[in-house]
Amino acid sequence: MASNSSLVGVGLSVLQVNYRVILVQVLVTVFLCINSFLIITFFLKDFFYTTMRYILFATTLLSDCLFLVMTDVLLILSYFKVTIQMWLCVIIYVVMSVYTFVTPVSLTAMTLERYVAICLPLRHGELCSMRSALHLILIIHGLSSIPCVVILSIFFASATHAFYIQNRVCSVEIFIFHSWQGHLRSAISQFYFLIMCITIVFSYVKIMTVAKAASGENKKSTWKGLRTVVLHGFQLLLCLIQLWCPFIESAVLQMNFMLFINIRYFNYITFILAPRCLSPLIYGLRDEMFFHSLKYYALCGSYKKQAPG
Repeated sequence: MASNSSLVGVGLSVLQVNYRVILVQVLVTVFLCINSFLIITFFLKDFFYTTMRYILFATTLLSDCLFLVMTDVLLILSYFKVTIQMWLCVIIYVVMSVYTFVTPVSLTAMTLERYVAICLPLRHGELCSMRSALHLILIIHGLSSIPCVVILSIFFASATHAFYIQNRVCSVEIFIFHSWQGHLRSAISQFYFLIMCITIVFSYVKIMTVAKAASGENKKSTWKGLRTVVLHGFQLLLCLIQLWCPFIESAVLQMNFMLFINIRYFNYITFILAPRCLSPLIYGLRDEMFFHSLKYYALCGSYKKQAPG
């Protein structure tokens, strides 16, 4: 009888995991479709790809799409216990590590763009040109690559040649040989967290000061920019909490495997999928010009209020 109960418990657990995997596929597919439509809209109107804030928006969308695809591939490989050679896992890790940081760093850059637009309007055209935007994208990717370079440099110094030709289930934990490596990764993540938080708070305080002093149409525009910064801050907070998830999960794994699965699933939905569905809300729906363009293309040109320029 006890044996049958145990089998039923295992069966229910497997069924629960199956439902979770299917739900993740549905959510990822929906987010990818929405983001793809936003990206297409971005490229269909020249005003968007010549304006810094929309260029940075498109950068976050592309980053989110790539990151969602890679994490979903790893989820499926892990669920079905599919092993791959370690050199391929290294490539996957590099892409995921870099684009884990690209979205929060891009959000921070977008916040600074709003700060310049509202607090330094006379210099906005000079500082936020299309050329500056392209340079900024390179800087964003450079800053996002630093944690990956540090961790992989230590990994390459520690791993033997035989390690690269092994077949294993790919995961981030494979690249951590020593506990101090995990502490170093944690320190780097917390340093990024601190710098980004300071940037958000600084921008918020400066925009708030301008908002209180503004009047009429300027006041309305400034408060709208302030709300955008607040949404960026919330989205950034979710993205940055994601950087702490591996350390929480590794601690829980030592105690209870099923609890580890539950927490990892919760973290994936809350801190990976959720922040990446807020970008369409912030710019796809709240931004008036982008919203009208979305509506125009969604209705195949029958919506005439904001025809593409």
